[in-house]
Amino acid sequence: MRADGQQGLPLPVVVIGAGPVGLAAAAHLAARGQPFVLLEAQPAVGWSARQWQHVRLFSPWRYNVDPVAAEFLRQTGWATPPADVHPTGRDLVERYLEPLAGHPAIAPHLRLRHRVVAVARQGRDRLVTFNRSAAPFLVRVETPAGEADLLARAVIDASGVVPNPLGACGLPAIGELGLPHRIFYGIPDVLGRHRARYVGRRVLVVGSGHSAFNVLLDLVQLAAEAAGTEVIWAVRRHSLAGRFGGGERDELPERGRLGRRAEAIVEQGLVRLVAGFRLTRLEETPEGVVAIGAEERLPPVDQIVAATGFRPDLAPLRELRLSLDPITEAPVALAPLIDPNVHSCGTVPPHGFKELRHPEENFFLIGVKSYGRAPTFLMRTGYEQARSVVAALAGDWAAAERVELKLPHTGVCGGPATPTSGAGCCDRIGQQVVALVQAGAGSCCCGSDCC
Repeated sequence: MRADGQQGLPLPVVVIGAGPVGLAAAAHLAARGQPFVLLEAQPAVGWSARQWQHVRLFSPWRYNVDPVAAEFLRQTGWATPPADVHPTGRDLVERYLEPLAGHPAIAPHLRLRHRVVAVARQGRDRLVTFNRSAAPFLVRVETPAGEADLLARAVIDASGVVPNPLGACGLPAIGELGLPHRIFYGIPDVLGRHRARYVGRRVLVVGSGHSAFNVLLDLVQLAAEAAGTEVIWAVRRHSLAGRFGGGERDELPERGRLGRRAEAIVEQGLVRLVAGFRLTRLEETPEGVVAIGAEERLPPVDQIVAATGFRPDLAPLRELRLSLDPITEAPVALAPLIDPNVHSCGTVPPHGFKELRHPEENFFLIGVKSYGRAPTFLMRTGYEQARSVVAALAGDWAAAERVELKLPHTGVCGGPATPTSGAGCCDRIGQQVVALVQAGAGSCCCGSDCC
C-alpha cells in the first residue's frame, strides 16, 4: 500500500525514527510543504532519550532545539526553554520532543509501533540498475496490524544506533549473550529506578567516554550511601591521558566539569581503574561474573555496565546501494571529517546533503546513525543535516549547500606533538581540516564530543 493510504497523491518522504533528528526532519518537511510519513518502532517518541531520562546533558537548550521546530512550536504558544539551562533526558522529551510530535503539522503523519525491517526499490533488487532511480522506495514495516509495504519518493533514516558489545574485537565476548541479567548497555539510573540492581553490589564499568563518566559518578555516590558497593572501571586504552576533556577550556562548561569530576574520583581511589584491559570472555561463577582479558582476569562482580559506544544497524538496508567507509561505517564523504583515528580534537566541519548522499538516489542516513561508529556526534549537527537534506529534496539547492552551523569547541587535544609535526594535535588536526575545507568540504568550525 502507499504510505499515505491514498491513491493519486504524490509519494511522501518516509522518515525513519522519531527521535530529535527524525522529528527535526519532519518539521523541515512540513515547513516546506513536502508530504511525509514519520515511522517510529517504539510506542512513544524520543525512546532513546527516555532510557537515559535521568542524565543531564552537558549541552544547554540552545544546542538541543532545532530552529525550524522551535518556530513551529512557538506558533502554538510553546514556551521556549531558557537557552543556558541544561536539560535532562526527561526534560528533552517532555518539554520539546512530545510537544513537537503533537504539533498539528506532524502528529497526523506520525506512526508509532511501526518498525522498519527493510528498505528497497520497488520491483528491483540491489543488482538491478536499469531505470533504478525512477522506481519508488519500498519500505517494509511491522505494524500492530501486521506487515505492510509503504512506497516513498525518498527515505531519510534517522533511526539511531545500537550498543556495541563488550568484546574488544568488536564481537560479543564469549559468554556475553548468555548474561542479559548481569549486563546493562548504556547509562543505568543507578540512584533511581535501577538502584536495587547496584546497591551493595560489585560493579564493573567498561568504557572510557562521557557515558562511563556519568555511570561512575553515580556509582561512587551510591557507594558512599551503601556499604558493600564496589566499583571497577576497565578501559581498553593503556592511558587515560586526554580522556577527561578540556576542563575550563571547554566551551560547554558542563562537559568540562563532568570530565574533571571523573578524573577526581580516579585520583582519590574511589574506583579501581584497570587500563589496557581488552575483554575476551565472561564466565559466570558461584562468586560472580569474571571478566577475562588477553592477559588479565578481573575479580568477580555482580553487575556489568557496558558503556562501550554504539554502531549503526545496517541490516534493514541490505538491498540499497550504500557507499560506506570501511572503518567508521559512515558515508564515505563524511568519514574523513569524523574519523576518530585522525580527529582526536573532535573538530567536525559542517556538512550536509553532499557528504550524506549515497549511490542510491534520494536515500540519506542522518543523525547519529550517519556517524557510523564515530563517537563525535552532537544533536545540533543532526539538525543541520536534516535542514540541508530536506532543502535538497525540496529542490532548494542554495539552501541545501549553505552552511548554518556553529558548534562549541571541546578545548581538548587527544595526543601530543610528534617529532615530525612539531605541533600539538590541535594544530595537526586543524591543518587537516583546513585542507578538507579548501578541497570543498565546507567552512570549518570546532565541535562535538572529543573522540
